[in-house]
Amino acid sequence: MIYDIRHRTTYTYGSEVTYARCVMRLTPRTFADQTRLASRVELTPPPSQERVGPGAFGEEVRTVVITEPHARLIIEACARVDVHTPPIAFAFDTPWESVRALSLASRLLGPDGPASFLYPTARTPIAPQITDYARASFAPGRPIIEAASELMGRIHADFRYDPEATDVRTPAAAAFAARHGVCQDFAHVMISGLKGLGLPAAYVSGYLHTGRGGNRLLGAEATHAWVHLWCGEAAGWVGFDPTNAVTTRDDHIVLAIGRDYADVAPIDGVLLAPGAQTLEVEVEVTSENDLPSP
Repeated sequence: MIYDIRHRTTYTYGSEVTYARCVMRLTPRTFADQTRLASRVELTPPPSQERVGPGAFGEEVRTVVITEPHARLIIEACARVDVHTPPIAFAFDTPWESVRALSLASRLLGPDGPASFLYPTARTPIAPQITDYARASFAPGRPIIEAASELMGRIHADFRYDPEATDVRTPAAAAFAARHGVCQDFAHVMISGLKGLGLPAAYVSGYLHTGRGGNRLLGAEATHAWVHLWCGEAAGWVGFDPTNAVTTRDDHIVLAIGRDYADVAPIDGVLLAPGAQTLEVEVEVTSENDLPSP
């Protein structure tokens, strides 16, 4: 499926900004299941310095410095992407304990291997209460995709989607205890549980299809987050979206993959100015198959 993506972020400042440095991960990845056909990122005002290079996990990182005084910063990223995720082999019957052993023995040390995604981070700690929650789906000898699908469904059923309940700094343990949050929280909780069981799990930042004429998935109005679980060298990485209780297919578009949100934040940085700021984000993802507006 070919998609056109438009992601517009507007920062409005309470006073004039004289210096800003931004790090952006706004260019969709190209990898086995996805091909970037075109992309551009434009800033208003334009940067005085710009550097583009690869990040630690294969993402494109754009670093800019803006020295022109401004009271508003607009960042617009547009891309065309071909997503061709293969069907998941739900009959894949490798026990999850075997995948755990394979991940520890794997020689794949690059960004597509399991090694970087086995260990806890500040945002995805190994917490006994989350591990115990995950373990309820991972009976001895259970096939890994079957077990992970059940865990994903339980998170979707047990947690309330509430955009006002958390922010990007909310720890996974706090979201787990409160049983509410947004896609970032659901992904962090699932990753924490999987890592507690010794399984390699990654955090994915991306987009959902926002086409007209059908039911929209939760999280389709902004960047979205879900989980990649390494299921062995033969099956590779399989996507699980606990916010919507679906395994990922062609309607999930990957921006960046990392260990947690800190690795893949679409925009972060610093600025010099007193006063508050407001943020407005607009995301639209469309395909040629979308129905026209009524």
